[in-house]
Amino acid sequence: MFCKNCGNQMDDIAAVCVKCGVVKGQGDKFCPVCGEATQPGAAVCMKCGTALHAIPVGTEPKSRLTAGLLGIFLGGFGVHNFYLGYTGKGIAQILLTFCFGIGAIWGLIEGILILVGTINKDADGNPLKQDV
Repeated sequence: MFCKNCGNQMDDIAAVCVKCGVVKGQGDKFCPVCGEATQPGAAVCMKCGTALHAIPVGTEPKSRLTAGLLGIFLGGFGVHNFYLGYTGKGIAQILLTFCFGIGAIWGLIEGILILVGTINKDADGNPLKQDV
């Protein structure tokens, strides 16, 4: 394992890099698998193909099926947006549903877009889990 901030080789059980002091997993200048320098904003390491912006450890990806069905059946209340982390958007849907009655249509459309894959990331930019 290599430090993503300075490229120094790290022990797998280390919590911080002994060279630069950055917490393990933080940084975006070097690949954590091969230690190769990476371009800013790159999605994968050009040397080994490792995904550079993986979902944080301990975070389960959100389900596309769950989000889509929540949008279709409870979209007027913004439940699917709360599930995906879009809190402000969820509150807007609640207000539109109670004030004008149009939040449900918005939720239905978003639910369908989630299921067909047009909307495919949560609020943190993590890809939605493909359900089998």
